[in-house]
Amino acid sequence: MAGIRITGWGIGLPDRIVTNEELSQTLDTSDEWIRERSGIHQRHIGGTTSSLAVIAGRAAMDQAGVTGDDVDMVLLATTTPDKTVPGTAPTVQHALGITGGAVDLNAACSGFVYGLVFASGLIATGAKRVLLIGAETLSRIVDWEDRGTAILFGDGAGALLIEATDDEGDLLSWDLGSDGSLTDLLYCEHGDAIHMEGKEVFRRAVRVMVDSSTNAMSQANVTASDISLVIPHQANMRIIQAACQRLEIPEERAVVVMDRYANTSSASIPLAFVDAIENGRIHPGDLLLLTGFGAGMTWASAVLRWPR
Repeated sequence: MAGIRITGWGIGLPDRIVTNEELSQTLDTSDEWIRERSGIHQRHIGGTTSSLAVIAGRAAMDQAGVTGDDVDMVLLATTTPDKTVPGTAPTVQHALGITGGAVDLNAACSGFVYGLVFASGLIATGAKRVLLIGAETLSRIVDWEDRGTAILFGDGAGALLIEATDDEGDLLSWDLGSDGSLTDLLYCEHGDAIHMEGKEVFRRAVRVMVDSSTNAMSQANVTASDISLVIPHQANMRIIQAACQRLEIPEERAVVVMDRYANTSSASIPLAFVDAIENGRIHPGDLLLLTGFGAGMTWASAVLRWPR
């Protein structure tokens, strides 16, 4: 069966930047308080999920040198579709001139890694190219009067163009999971705002990230010392630090962009991934660990080898 190769990447961000200082004008908080508890300095706010996804998707296609006729499927990981019906992926597909299929995927903040595994499955069964996008406009479902959640989230999109290759490809292993008994820890009802049990989410997030990462590394027959970079979900700096410590991976090997983008759910891992690529942090032959967790409670990890 064909493996996968990442040949293009891109991001999409709203122009408006909301700093911690701006939030402190309407919330009982401060820049220092937010930074200390989350690692977040600012977030991008605005746009629609489809518009941000189109920007990121077009950049990935241009990077890979492909047109809409070359793409067999659009997988859009999102928890904030433009509409309840239809899905947002067809809107993105049309805007990009893609002739293949299109579908939304919602596994909350784990969605992009779920999508990576699904893309690999599509390619293993005959697809040639899949455009995988994580895009969110979480600002639409945040209660901007709730200090506990308003400070944490932002909007954005990241995309990868994934192609078939004759060798084993980039994806060496994966671990996906969910525990539906924990849905009340983090949720958003139709027409309402995000509700989160912060302390319990933190406690469980560290545990599932470590367990899932360990499973993925074991399946790839690699150890923590083999991992060149960890590309984690960007929810909270303390979660990343605790997970790295338990995995015995130096914190400096983790890619962190939450200071600029905050928590963008399905978009957070691709935003970090693209940042690492464009800043020269990924080198030929590097082993990359992607790991995240989200509402559901879902979790997902994957080990990738960057092409030599």
